Amino acid sequence: MKVETKIFNFEDGIDLENGTKLSSFELIVEMYGELNEDKSNAVLLCHAFSGNHHAAGKNDEGLIGWWDQLVGPEKAIDTNKFFVVCCNNLGGCSGSSGPTTVNPNNGEIYGSSFPQVSVVDWVNSQKMLTDKLGISKWHFIAGGSLGGMQALQWSISYPDYVLKAGIFAAAAKSSTQNIALNEVAREAIRKDPNFLNGEYIAKGVKPKDGIKTARMLGHITYLSEENMDLRFGRKFQDADSKISGEVDFEVENYLQYKGEKFSESFDANSYIIMTKAMDNYDFAKDDDTLSKSVRNIKASLLIIGFYSDWLYPPERGKEIQVAAIRENINSSYIVLEGEQGHDSFLFKTEKYEEAIKKFID
Repeated sequence: MKVETKIFNFEDGIDLENGTKLSSFELIVEMYGELNEDKSNAVLLCHAFSGNHHAAGKNDEGLIGWWDQLVGPEKAIDTNKFFVVCCNNLGGCSGSSGPTTVNPNNGEIYGSSFPQVSVVDWVNSQKMLTDKLGISKWHFIAGGSLGGMQALQWSISYPDYVLKAGIFAAAAKSSTQNIALNEVAREAIRKDPNFLNGEYIAKGVKPKDGIKTARMLGHITYLSEENMDLRFGRKFQDADSKISGEVDFEVENYLQYKGEKFSESFDANSYIIMTKAMDNYDFAKDDDTLSKSVRNIKASLLIIGFYSDWLYPPERGKEIQVAAIRENINSSYIVLEGEQGHDSFLFKTEKYEEAIKKFID
């Protein structure tokens, strides 16, 4: 599989939904496969809040892409057939302009001064990338969770640029409970003594404990209660593999491991920005109903939910499907079993892979 990583510069900047402007910005992009002569085989992948541009294959650091089980040669999204693109979103911490990068206006790290971005801003920046690539229409745009929200917004904002859209484990808007849990996670970060009002990089420290706690809370929302019982039950952790001496149960050990690993690689300000973007997304906010919002969609939609998803349960996808039916949008709605709860959209199963492959082809 041919893999290319490239940084695209946008010197004219971008006007953001909150009324501010980035005078210039960069997007780091990973591309797989070959673009055909008439540029009709392009696929755009949109990552979830903690994801990045590395969607498939193994990078120079030996890390496997977040959607590697479904993207690659002869996989659901076949890179032998399609030219696949994935970028790290604005406000991220993996190479695109964000809190960890330098503000070109003053030569200093953005830190907490990086503006709040939104799902609409991400889609608009991806549209600017689309123009740079010379692509007039994406054959398929897809993502899970926050990535699914972007795929949906693409279909609404740029209906002539999307042939098919995959909206997986996503929703038209976050619930009140989703927002509440994200705020607890953000507060854990803010209360870390090393957060320093978001200026920790300039001070040479990192609010690891806050990020760790936030991620541990997040992982609880990614699994349903039934799924957690099946996966962990009340089993005790083997003494030789405890990540901490204070751990008793397997589920505790799992959360400690996931939180610690995440805290080493993710930026606290990016965490706040990404979760705020998720909370603020409501693609029907300017209309009376969901139906009015989807009215101009021209793409065919594939909406997939998972029974074990507690964060965005299947009912959230059903709301999008019902709105699409009312407006005669070509759409399919499927609910699948998933052993990983909300994260099930990341993992291959026979039915999941078959549904995506048939929809794309």
